[in-house]
Order: sequence, then C-alpha cells, then structure tokens
Amino acid sequence: MESPNIDFYWDVGSTNTYFALKLIKPIATRYHARIIWHPFNLGHVFQANNYVLMEEPRAKMRNRLADLNRWAKRYNLPFKVPDNFPIKTSRALKGAIAMRQWDKEEEFMTAIFTAYWENNAGDIGEYSALREIAANLGIDPEEFENVCETAKVRQALIDSTNTALERGVFGAPTMVIDSEIYWGKDRMEFVEAHLARSVS
Repeated sequence: MESPNIDFYWDVGSTNTYFALKLIKPIATRYHARIIWHPFNLGHVFQANNYVLMEEPRAKMRNRLADLNRWAKRYNLPFKVPDNFPIKTSRALKGAIAMRQWDKEEEFMTAIFTAYWENNAGDIGEYSALREIAANLGIDPEEFENVCETAKVRQALIDSTNTALERGVFGAPTMVIDSEIYWGKDRMEFVEAHLARSVS
C-alpha cells in the first residue's frame, strides 16, 4: 500500500499554521505519510472571498489571542503575536518555493515561522531578513533573492494560490487528504483518523 499524501496549504502570516506545523509532523511520521508543502497567498484568497481579518469584531479578536495563548501553553510552545502584524508574506512564500532548488524548503519554512511567531521578527516579509535566513542555511543570499524573483518562482506561487482556490481552500492551514479538506490547527484528530483508515 502506498503511503498517504497530505497536501498542506500554508502562509507564514497565519497564526494557526504555526501550531499546525508543530502538530502535523509527528502524526505524518506515525502513519508514514508524506507532507507536500503548498505555500499560497492567503491574502489573495481572503480577497477572493471578501473576507477582511482585521475587520472582525473586537471581542472575537480578543478571544482569538486568549485562545492562541492557551494553545501555546498546552503544547509548551514559545509562541507570541509579533508586534508587526499582519505583514505582506509574498517574498517569504516565494522564498520557500525557491528553496526547493536546494532541497531546503522545509528547513526554510521552520526558520521563518520561528523567526516571526517566536522571535518577533516583524521584518520576515522583507528580503533583508530572508537573505539572512538563507545564509544560515548555507545558501548564497544574493543567489537566493535572484531565484525568488524569477518568473518561474513568481508563477509557481500564483499557480499554487489559484489551485488552492480551485480545491476549495479558504484559509490556513488547510490539509487535503484524498480530496477531503481539513481546515485549522484543531482538526488533527480528524486528520489522524483519516490517515489511520488509509493505512488499515
């Protein structure tokens, strides 16, 4: 039996994706599932659905922060909302796609999520910060930025975002297994149940 695939749609600007990244990996390991990473422009998807995050009721926003802190405490994670939020994430998303050239996509993802959601790096959407991360991963910063701005990488991000919309993805994180959509960090129980059925 083939190992199941998990299509994981993410944007570094998503608070819930930070937690989902931590939670999905051990589950995938248990079921020998392959995670296929799909960076996509969440802001564009929000616009397509006429949704504006920062226009939600203040009471809901306050509750979201309290809930995020509960999750951080529950899983003992050094999460904190950065001072600079929200940010434009397209450069970071292109950076992840570019890193496929060096087989360092997941390492890059881990680094940018850590920088933004743990270390308050509000400039993570800028090449000044991303070049430093590239250098720490052993990649020439100038070459990294040049690859990010190629037509191929730009188009790859557009295609990934459009594919997400076509598949019914409306938020991040979204996990797709066998065309079944699981949205949010709190869907791991269902993800695991689906994987268990797939390998049984």
